Amino acid sequence: MQRQHAPYRADVVGSFLRPDAIKEARAKFASGEIDAGQLRAVENDAIRQVVEQQCACGLHVVTDGEFRRAWWHFDFFDGLQGVERYDSNQGIQFNGVQTKAHGVRVTGKLGFGDHPMLEDFRYLKSISGNAQPKMTIPSPSVLHFRGGRKDIDATVYPELDAYFDDLATTWRDAIHAFYEAGCRYLQLDDTVWAYLCSDDQRRQIKARGDDADQLARTYARVLNKALEGKPDDLTIGLHVCRGNFRSTWISEGGYEPVAEVLFGSVNVDAFFLEYDNDRSGDFAPLRFVRPGKQQVVLGLITTKNGELENPEGVKARLEEAAQYVAKEQICLSPQCGFASTEEGNTLTETQQWDKVRLVTQIADEVW
Repeated sequence: MQRQHAPYRADVVGSFLRPDAIKEARAKFASGEIDAGQLRAVENDAIRQVVEQQCACGLHVVTDGEFRRAWWHFDFFDGLQGVERYDSNQGIQFNGVQTKAHGVRVTGKLGFGDHPMLEDFRYLKSISGNAQPKMTIPSPSVLHFRGGRKDIDATVYPELDAYFDDLATTWRDAIHAFYEAGCRYLQLDDTVWAYLCSDDQRRQIKARGDDADQLARTYARVLNKALEGKPDDLTIGLHVCRGNFRSTWISEGGYEPVAEVLFGSVNVDAFFLEYDNDRSGDFAPLRFVRPGKQQVVLGLITTKNGELENPEGVKARLEEAAQYVAKEQICLSPQCGFASTEEGNTLTETQQWDKVRLVTQIADEVW
């Protein structure tokens, strides 16, 4: 049966391809031709349109497409207390391509104050009509994992236990701040759990002096502390991603290495899981999802290319997953956003919306 509240049987991860109007306005803003207010007005118009398009595809949930961001994560980190952006020696290495060279480091006590994305959410809520507005922010583990110990000022945090405590508290404060702003559906985007599934990434983690299994336990503890006191009418999802930049990826490997810790102990309401190709492994790790407790939103529709999936093939995979987790606990979505960074993936806007309509069509037929 269909669900009347989040997550929905047909759901989305968050980002959409940036329209030309936004790209042009950003270029003009960067060159000083327009000011921040004029840029925001262009963004507002584009966000209104992307909300209308989501609703036209049959979705009951809408996002702002992450249209105000250049990155899915750095823009959020920029608004935190104690965090600063810097130009790194090299970008993040994806499969055959690198991002722009940015990093973040912790230079002071972590905290969440009057974050600019609170106002971004308020605007989305004001134009979402009868649809449920969903806010997406990075997960706390993402702030720690990329740089690790070297990007945390040792004079501020000589011991990492205090850092992880503050990390959890900062996200708990963020969760409550978005709730106060009217948010009832929040998604935490997390690439780190997928890195912990990758043999190659696990070797790199060991080489830098960390233990992948210990990190998994630490991140689970941080997430659960951040979720303490969560209001009952707030739905929080965790999206696990193997990397999404210009249709490429970073990690590969099934969920088995983290499944028991992640599915068995992290107290989110829903797991958004990439399952669009062989890099994601099989459905067996879903056996650790707690019965009746959480929804599993399966990302069976890829955002990496514009080729439309066969609906019957997707339905067959949903049945396969139902061998490990109850069908009433399953929902469907694209495997990731269409533009985790402003560059976007290699497909057209028409193909993007065809994919979203396919999600709603299949969900209607299955449930």
